[in-house]
Amino acid sequence: MSKEKKNYAKRSAESFNKFRSFFQILVCKYFYMIRFKLVYRLKVEGLENVPKDNEYIVCPNHLSTLDPPLVCGVLPRRIAFMAKQELFDIRFLRWWIDWLGAIAVNRESLGPSTIKTVMNIKKSEWVFGIFPQGTRGLPGTISGVTKGFAGLAKITKCAILPVGITGTEEVKRLPFSGKIVVKVGKPIPYSDDVEGMVSQWIDSIQKLTGYKYVQPEIKD
Repeated sequence: MSKEKKNYAKRSAESFNKFRSFFQILVCKYFYMIRFKLVYRLKVEGLENVPKDNEYIVCPNHLSTLDPPLVCGVLPRRIAFMAKQELFDIRFLRWWIDWLGAIAVNRESLGPSTIKTVMNIKKSEWVFGIFPQGTRGLPGTISGVTKGFAGLAKITKCAILPVGITGTEEVKRLPFSGKIVVKVGKPIPYSDDVEGMVSQWIDSIQKLTGYKYVQPEIKD
């Protein structure tokens, strides 16, 4: 009998337990943060804007594969970030991101499993995290923004917490130099106006990073 494949898109509130919390703290708040502070002169601003409860979705701009552990290390709560399904097909990486609390999703659409998992996260001490750009953007720009994060905020009745990141795109090119800055903006209240929430997030990230939003090309 073949072993049933685990559904990494579906998680209960109990799965965000003390063991997974300890693993994320150990990896992100100690291993990565020591590197970020000593090597990349990490600067953090705006932590006073983080809500005391967990009724919000963490929404940073995306520049590098270092962004998830960076944000997890900076913000006070544990974060379950959305990760593309393809990453869970790689054995070692699957184990690693699973223990860090990542959730597998289809980037083309946020299905019922994702929505239910976010609701379960609200029952735990964790918060949900998603990169509205879907994939890493071009340096110095905000591009590829999708509406899924705003729709999810509307359905789950969570505020959107904009987090601006600069400098992580330089780490790969210059591995032992550069400066990383993380700025947390004011929460964007959820509403029925999905387009409005998307626009507010873009405006906030532009102010936090100094990057310019790039309009998507309209194909004939």
